[in-house]
Amino acid sequence: MVERIEDLNLPNAVIARLIKEALPDGASVSKEARAAIARAASVFAIFVTSSSTALAHKQNHKTITAKDIMQTLTELDFESFVPSLSQDLEVYRKVVKDKKDIKASKKDAADASASGSGAATEEAT
Repeated sequence: MVERIEDLNLPNAVIARLIKEALPDGASVSKEARAAIARAASVFAIFVTSSSTALAHKQNHKTITAKDIMQTLTELDFESFVPSLSQDLEVYRKVVKDKKDIKASKKDAADASASGSGAATEEAT
């Protein structure tokens, strides 16, 4: 499993970026405060994951879904997180779908040009 408890912490660079984005320009946070925030965020993520796993298990699911996370947050009295999280999830799903569509259209274009050049080669012979 995990050798050290510190291995469960979120990356310091991510935490530092989130803190910087949340604070006004010129505000600073001590190294110890960043470490405490990182630890609290990690504990929160593990807590929500554990609770969502229990919920999914109760419903005979083997996989945690976004719906399980939202329901868990509501049950744990973090329902104020659900609207913004739902909105971010929709944006994420749109970005993923757009990337998938772009990749598929590039593949289709490559396949079309490959089959088109093959036809031109056959005509030349």
